[in-house]
This record gives sequence, C-alpha cells and structure tokens, in this order.
Amino acid sequence: TGPEAPLPWRRGLAGQAWAVMASAGAQGRETESNEKWLDAHYDPVANLYTFSSCVVLADLHGDGENKLIVGDLGTGLYNMKLKVYKGTTMLSEHTLIDLPTGVVAFLMDTNEPRTPAVAVASGAYIYIYKNLRPYFKFTLPPLEVNSLEQDVWNQVKEDKIDPLTLKEMLECFRDKGEKPLSARSLRYLMLEPQEMEPFVNLHKTQPIKRQTVITCLSKLNKNMADEDAVGCLVIGTENMEVCILDPEAFTIQAKMNLPSVPVFMDVTGQFDVEFRIIVACRNGNIYILRRDSKRPKHCIELNSQPVGLVRLNKNIVVGCGKEMLQAYTQKGKKLWTVPLPAPIMTMGLMDHRSKGFQAVLVALANSEVHLYWDKILVNITKTQDVVTSLCFGRYGREDGTLLMTTKGGGLIIKILKRTAVFEDKDTSPGPPLAQSIKLNVPRKTKLYVDQTLRERENAVAMHRAFQMDLCRLRLRAAREYVKTLEASLAPVSADPLEPLKVNAVVQGIGPTFKLTLSIQNTSASRLVSDLQISFLYDQNLYSIKRAFFKVPLLVPGLTYPIETFVQSLSDTISDTIKVFVLRVGRCVPLLTAHIHMPVNEGVLLG
Repeated sequence: TGPEAPLPWRRGLAGQAWAVMASAGAQGRETESNEKWLDAHYDPVANLYTFSSCVVLADLHGDGENKLIVGDLGTGLYNMKLKVYKGTTMLSEHTLIDLPTGVVAFLMDTNEPRTPAVAVASGAYIYIYKNLRPYFKFTLPPLEVNSLEQDVWNQVKEDKIDPLTLKEMLECFRDKGEKPLSARSLRYLMLEPQEMEPFVNLHKTQPIKRQTVITCLSKLNKNMADEDAVGCLVIGTENMEVCILDPEAFTIQAKMNLPSVPVFMDVTGQFDVEFRIIVACRNGNIYILRRDSKRPKHCIELNSQPVGLVRLNKNIVVGCGKEMLQAYTQKGKKLWTVPLPAPIMTMGLMDHRSKGFQAVLVALANSEVHLYWDKILVNITKTQDVVTSLCFGRYGREDGTLLMTTKGGGLIIKILKRTAVFEDKDTSPGPPLAQSIKLNVPRKTKLYVDQTLRERENAVAMHRAFQMDLCRLRLRAAREYVKTLEASLAPVSADPLEPLKVNAVVQGIGPTFKLTLSIQNTSASRLVSDLQISFLYDQNLYSIKRAFFKVPLLVPGLTYPIETFVQSLSDTISDTIKVFVLRVGRCVPLLTAHIHMPVNEGVLLG
C-alpha cells in the first residue's frame, strides 16, 4: 500500500478517487510524487451556495469524527438551510428564516460529553442548535427610533396626514441623516403611489421598531486556551458595534464601538484574561480591539476594500480588492505585498498542527487556489469551478482535509498527502529578492585587524583560559548548591528520608496580612510525623498572632494548609520572614522558606 495507504475514512471517502487515478493512467497529468493533494470527492450538483464564514468543522456527537456544518444561502430569497455533512453524504438539514451571515461551533458548558453547540447568525438573530436541535434564539436589542419618524407615524395613525405627505416627510428625515429610519419607513419609500395606502392601513397600528443585523460572527475562549474550552460568541453588527455574549445566559458581557461596519473578524485570547479582536470594516480600515477598551487602539488604512482577513501567527494577512495580498503587524506596519493574477474570491487559514505548518489559502476568480507561506507561493491547485468558500482542518478522522464549495454549488474535498512537503523557496520568476539587497558590510578598522591577529597567535591560550573560567564557575555553582542542601535553605527537601515541600502565599494589602503555608509529603508511601513549624522575623516590624505550629501526620500526596495572621508595625518598611520546618529532637531545620512581605498599603488607601 505504501506511505499513502488510506485510513478507514480514506477508504470510504477517497476510494473512488484512487480507482479513477489508477484507471486513467498517467497521460495529461503530473506524476503522483509531485502532487500535494489527493482528490477525494467532487460533487458538482451538491447545491451548496455559501461563504467561508458559514462553513465550520466540529465533532457534534463526541465520536471523534468531525462533521461539516454549512450555512447554505439557497437562492438568496428562499431555501436557506443549515446542512450537516458526514463524509460525502448529508446527515441532516434545518430550514433557516433569513440569510446566514456566520456559523460557529462552540462549547457552552463543561458538561460531559463535550459536544459543541452550533450558532447561526441570521438577520438580527442568533440561532443556537444543541445536538442538532433548536435550543435558543438570541435577539439583538432594538435601537432607538427617530423621534420625528415616530411623530409622523402617530399622525398617520390618527388620520391627520395622507400617505403622500408621509412620504415627503420621511424623505426629508432620511436626507437629513441625523438618525437612520426604520425598516418600515425605508420599505414605504420604495413603494409605488397605488401601494402606499394599503401599506399604511396594514402597519399604522403596529409600533415602530428599528433593528440592526449581524454582519460577522466569531468565538472567543472564556477563561482557558484549550481547544475544548468554553467559548463566548463575538458578533459584529450593522450598527458599528462588536458585542461579546455570555455562553450560558446569552447576555451581552461587553460592547465596543467602531468607526464603521465590521465585515471580517478574527479573535484570539481569553475573555477573562486578555483578548484581541482584529476587525476589517467597510471603510477600508482594519481596527484592533483589546480588553477594557471601548474604542480601537490601532488602525491600519488599506488602499482598497478588504475582501478577506486571516491572522497568521502574530501577523495580519488581508486580501484587497485590487488583486493584492498584504501583510501587516498588529501595530500597523506593512510587511509585504504580493500581486495576484486574478481577483480574490475568499481566503482561509491552513493550520496543519501535526506538521507545524501554517499558511494562507487564497481562492481566485480564475479557478485557482494559491497557498502562501509568508509571502512565498508554495502551491497552486486548479479547481473545476470558481471557489467561494474554504475550510481546512480535521474532517472525519483525517487531519489534513481541504473542503471547498464552488460558485455553481459544487462540493470539493481534497486530502493532503502524508508525503507532501511544501518547499520553503520563492517560486516567483526572476532572481530572488535577497539578491538585489546590498549588504551593509562595515570597513575593517586597524583595531579589528590587530585583534584578529592576536586571536590567531594566542588561540590555544585563550581557549584554555576560557575552559578554566568555565570549570571554576561550575565548581562554585556546585559548592553553593551543596551548601544550600546541607543548610536546608531550600523550600524542597533533598533528603530521601524526609520528602517534603513547602509553599507560602501572602494575602492582603495591610496592615494585617493572611499568611498561608502549604506543606506536602512528596513521597510515594512513607508517612511523615513529629514536625513543627516556626517563624523567624523582626519583632520591630511584624507581629505574628501565632508563630509556632505542630504539624499533623502527613499523608503522601495531600497538601496541608496552615494559616496565620501577620500584623505590620511599619507603614513604609517591609522585610523577610523566615519559615523553618523542624523535626522534634533535631537542631537543624528540614526546610527553610523565605517570605518577602509586601509593603503595607492599607494606610495609604485609608
């Protein structure tokens, strides 16, 4: 079978591809050793019309096999659905009321089994599916209605103005642009004169609502960096806001404002620790939001509209409308620019963790998918149709799977070969760019020449002197280490008969501090008893409520906390308190811990 022998999932999904390759021969194709991808599946009539933001891979049933979740746009007016694929077959589908703008799989809680929920952003709502069943619907809070618009609709309700006057007044309010009109008023302005009166009679008794819609959706880990950590939903709205939702109550935890409407978003970090949100907006700028910031900290101005955004390690790779691929640092410094042969259709991240390889996938309008490692083009893949969405990751049980949907509604699945190696070299025509860069070589001074001659003449003596100094340094370090062990000055015991470890934590701002000692028996099966703890401190600076403790019998593996309170007698001076772990009948301590006490800040705050 060779190194490319397919796994069970490969045999089920890619068996047809292997049979076709074996029967078609080698005419008109490259040799197998030169190809990077295995053509596993192609369905030109899958009827999948979507974008990269509506495609995600997730293990929905906890069986170790990732499923493909697609938010299908349908025809744009009807037949919008949420589809789930397993292998090459559709597992289930769910009808959506409006066009989906984003699909995210995230964990809502820590319950077992660890199966993620699916969030679908559609219009002003986020539909949450748990176990592929409707679970919850979140609605964006309504916006404030224009007071003048409210007044004229109240007058229409009381039959004080006619439909034509209403249209003139609404056009005046719209042209002023102080506050946007509601969807009802905008729809009314689009009607023909004969359609206005029935529209007014139908809607005049209903209250006016102004609702925003969701433009992009992502997720942010709550307090852990693990893959199976609980995640918060991050949404961008047409109202130029970025909101972060609580994963359990689905309430807005944080809200940040932007100068323009967000269209692409990349999130990293943890909500409870530190996070960073990179947002590309409709005004052609990229903004970076951080924790506890209501406004963006950095701004990157692009020369054209962004059509794709990918974060590659610590850099931002953005595709622009002028057939350009650009990279920036998170502080806004441009790193490189690569021209493209065709307009960009979509972009995605290729993160192959087993090989430690990260690159950017760029789908172009000429039915090609380019793979860029940094600014180097390392692979070009020809497709049967123009690709509109990309997703790379673990599908089924295969790690390196690339899933693509086409403009005609087709589904393409490719598998990265295990023998595939992307060469780290520039494939662009002409000499390499480094050849045209002149090296700034300094001139050789007389001092440099003299030092070089001296080193050549005394090379043996200099090497011996270096080795002698290195041996002395090692000897001194070993002596200090032995001295520390003999004097029991370390918080970890080196005696195998007394396997102990002590740790200290100081809490409070003063003048009273809580001192907690944690002592642990690190042996496998040996019990430790007859221990005592004593404190040594400057009585002019500190007063300890209880400075002597008898330690109970220590069971292996358990941690025993010992608490006491320290009263600081000085407002400006701090000192070190020494902790001794003693054994009855032995004058030398088993362990010694030095606690550097903080400065008393309670008086300053008072």
